[in-house]
Amino acid sequence: MSPRGEAAAIGTGPGRALVAVYGVFALAAGARAAVQIATRFDQAPLAYSLSAFAAAVYILLTVALAVSARRTALVACLIELAGVLVVGTLSLADPAAFPRATVWSGFGSGYLFIPLVLPLVGLFWILRGRRPSR
Repeated sequence: MSPRGEAAAIGTGPGRALVAVYGVFALAAGARAAVQIATRFDQAPLAYSLSAFAAAVYILLTVALAVSARRTALVACLIELAGVLVVGTLSLADPAAFPRATVWSGFGSGYLFIPLVLPLVGLFWILRGRRPSR
């Protein structure tokens, strides 16, 4: 246990797989957003900005999980889940608002719905074995 009374490090053991998946998504979303913003930002500024934001969240999660920054990872995971749910819902309810897909459009349908499942897995992993505060 760490000095703050937290459970085992979150970026070790099976948590390394989660770090790796977030790292891959950070690279994929970041590269996609960079190309979109550099070449056709005027076509869908909201969608491309959201993809860049998703990439930033994935980068933050990768680092937070790797160094076992539990609170930072928890907040980032909640932001990711909210983003997937809000953008996913809006992209289906008002497709005209999203003329181009983002990482989170259609709840991550362009990425086999992994963006929808990933924050749930992340939250489970981060919160597992937490000791209640006294």
